[in-house]
Amino acid sequence: MKKLFFTVTIATMGIASFTSCKKMGCTDPSATNYDSKANNNDGACFYSDLDGNTYNVKTIGSQIFMTSDLQVTKYRNGDEIPKVSFGGWSSLTTGAWCYFMNDKSKGVLYNWYAVNDPRGLAPEGWHIPNDGEWATLSSYLGGDDFSGKKMKSTTDWLNNGNGTNESGFNGFPRGIREFENGSFCYFGVSGYWWSRTAKNSANANYRQLGYFHDKLINNNREKSDGMSVRCLKD
Repeated sequence: MKKLFFTVTIATMGIASFTSCKKMGCTDPSATNYDSKANNNDGACFYSDLDGNTYNVKTIGSQIFMTSDLQVTKYRNGDEIPKVSFGGWSSLTTGAWCYFMNDKSKGVLYNWYAVNDPRGLAPEGWHIPNDGEWATLSSYLGGDDFSGKKMKSTTDWLNNGNGTNESGFNGFPRGIREFENGSFCYFGVSGYWWSRTAKNSANANYRQLGYFHDKLINNNREKSDGMSVRCLKD
């Protein structure tokens, strides 16, 4: 009887020891909530920018995207990005940012010069997708004709043009600031995200979601336009 008790005790200790070795937490050292004692990733890592804004992430196929748009007001080296709320936006050839309609609750827009600045717009360990990386995302979600619905958020789109967000991208319709006169347009109607890829000396590529269709549109506009920015993990 004593022998049986000893065997069961040893087995129980072994299970307890195995269980104690398995600690859930964020195992990415670059994450804000990195847990050095964790050895099993709990999928809840989040990341910060230089302003202290935090971003959750989602693995979509082979890529890891932030699930909200960038809000930082400094380049990676700490230099301030000029905020241009009113006049002068259309004549810019250097990086700038603004709130849509100068309303913080409506999100941050950047011109392409900020996206392309060598000081780095994205936080350390992240970058703005180029055309090939946007194409990889779209292909994984079924191609440009179908991926838009899976990328759109489930709220805020005009006329019930919401998406399913089954990808986890969580794209909201933050609109655009047009270069001609700095006017704000299409809030609730469309979402625009810069690509790192330039079309030519005047234009750069972007991706667009719209309330009236389920596509991911690939096009280009003036580099002085203001659009949202989404970051991809290096």
